[in-house]
Amino acid sequence: MRFFNTEGPVRPDDHYCLPPLRRWDLAEVLGLIEQKKYFLLHAPRQTGKTSCLLALMTHLNREGRYRAVYANLETAQTAREDVARGMRAVCGAIASAAELYLGDERLFDWVDTVWPRYGADGVLNGLLKRWSEENPQPLVLLLDEVDALVGDTLISLLRQLRAGYTQRPVAFPSTVVLCGVRDLRDYRIHARSEASPITGGSAFNIKAKSLRLGDFNAEDVTTLLGEHTAETDQVFTPEALARVWHLTLGQPWLVNALAYEACFEMAEGRERTRPIDVALIEEAKERLILRRVTHLDQLADKLLEPRVRRIIEPMLAGTAPKVVPESDRDYLLDLGLLRRAEGGGLVVANPIYREVLPRALASGPQDFLPQISPTWLNPDGSLNPEQLLAAFLAFWRQHGEPLLGSAPYHEIAPHLVLMAFLQRVVNGNGTVEREYAIGRGRMDLCVRYADATLGIEIKVWREGTPDPLGDGMVQLDGYLAGLGLDTGWLVIFDRRAAAPPLAERLAEEAHLSPGGRRIRVIRL
Repeated sequence: MRFFNTEGPVRPDDHYCLPPLRRWDLAEVLGLIEQKKYFLLHAPRQTGKTSCLLALMTHLNREGRYRAVYANLETAQTAREDVARGMRAVCGAIASAAELYLGDERLFDWVDTVWPRYGADGVLNGLLKRWSEENPQPLVLLLDEVDALVGDTLISLLRQLRAGYTQRPVAFPSTVVLCGVRDLRDYRIHARSEASPITGGSAFNIKAKSLRLGDFNAEDVTTLLGEHTAETDQVFTPEALARVWHLTLGQPWLVNALAYEACFEMAEGRERTRPIDVALIEEAKERLILRRVTHLDQLADKLLEPRVRRIIEPMLAGTAPKVVPESDRDYLLDLGLLRRAEGGGLVVANPIYREVLPRALASGPQDFLPQISPTWLNPDGSLNPEQLLAAFLAFWRQHGEPLLGSAPYHEIAPHLVLMAFLQRVVNGNGTVEREYAIGRGRMDLCVRYADATLGIEIKVWREGTPDPLGDGMVQLDGYLAGLGLDTGWLVIFDRRAAAPPLAERLAEEAHLSPGGRRIRVIRL
């Protein structure tokens, strides 16, 4: 039985999949190869780049006009600035690929032959020159994980490819495709051999084009999940299909991971007579997040990088960031953390990432939360908002400010501690949904627990700004209207240097919003 793939390239015999070559413009790619162009393919991790390259290699070799080889250069990463080690690893990867995919074993001997003559800074050029001269068809070289290389090793690779470019196709590969997460024009390559940083574009200025592999569209998601139905007769309800699309916005790994979790990991989903419904998809999402699966864990690790923090921290806080270099913005887009919304603004790429990012940041405060008795539950197990408010105020009075230091983003430390508390409240039996974006000056939270829904807006009273109560009431009015609620919380964190001590400023008041909704204003 086939299954949804979440590790490595797809194998149609084993995995449900979309035809890889349909995921990009094959006519454009073949046109670039026909014109002997060198170009790039880039996209976030686990979106299908390798699957597309392998499918392209198979297509070209089956057609017979070219000899194509796919090689993964990741093993050369450990060489870092050691060019000799790095080029040995690169040439070894290409030789191994030629043997595996073409049955051509000659490259291993050729590496030993050309190394004494060309040295580390010319061995790749010499190897590819001889290989091209010995082949009747033009060579197409598909190099994956190029951006795993760093510094002098990466510079040497790019410059050797550039040096042989003018000899193609007789004495050098007709086409070279470089593949990785980032577009090389956005790389700043700090090499010990250079007095100043070099941009990827200047080191590889023969690049004709950069192609970006996109996510699935809604139709792709339905088609992929439909393969499971066709093979097992287990259907996804229309609402479940819509929910998978909403949660992932077509990010390929997330689509496959949600479906795999729901259909193959969860006992209810393994009952093939049971339809996959929204409840199963929601539970699958929560299980993936709680397990911190590798894909999501890798994204969370990126949050501590300074260039990621420069954008994500103000986005979570709802404030406008300081000047952020275009290269930093492009980096987050290339990682797949952000996307450009209609109208051009930067937003988190999809609802699952939108939930993962603050939850990852709040994991420190959450780990250090004291044991809290669930006094916010009624005898029947339902949520009591009044008791929840009392428990939160008691918690913050005793533990709130000491926990701020456990949050990795100082600007939003109060937000993270509050979210950690709420995550402890729902404790796997509910959800905390988050809405945030640059420049809105707020974060909105929606706590769902069984039949209860609580809308919360977080505002921060910062130095030199007026009391945010008025704006908060208007903004919360709109948020609650969207949730269909007539009551909610407005939490105001006073972060001014001259703010009174917590014991003096901590207060809770009842207000009526401009729209007539009952608002509990909580000042901390």
